[in-house]
Amino acid sequence: MTSVARYAIGDLARLGGVSRRTVRYYVQEGVIPPPLGVGRGNHYGPEHLDRILQVKAMQEAGRTLDEIRRTSADVASSAPAALPGAFPRIERSLWRRVTLAPGVELHVAGDVRLPSPGSLHDLAAWCRLHLTPTTGPEDEAGNE
Repeated sequence: MTSVARYAIGDLARLGGVSRRTVRYYVQEGVIPPPLGVGRGNHYGPEHLDRILQVKAMQEAGRTLDEIRRTSADVASSAPAALPGAFPRIERSLWRRVTLAPGVELHVAGDVRLPSPGSLHDLAAWCRLHLTPTTGPEDEAGNE
């Protein structure tokens, strides 16, 4: 009878040359399949270690996690079915966050093309010049 290796997260991280936090992040991002089992009984198998080593090799070759995730859509399909009560995967998107003035932030979706590279800089300069934080109770009431 052959026994399949089972790894705790710390052992998997050590063998894969990554941190425990990185293992959790890879699972969260869909780069490696979720652990087998539930709760404190969860564990990882040889396929998880192989996948971590593949991901590291691809990263060392200059591939981003997005590229790795796209080329490995089969990882998600090979994941076990969601357990009752499990949270659905949250879709993520890339946003740029720019502080325009104290207390004023602009959030720009990653897929938005700006008219020029300096346009955010110009907007931030305008906001810093024209927007000031409130300083007293009369300002909070809308009085100037």
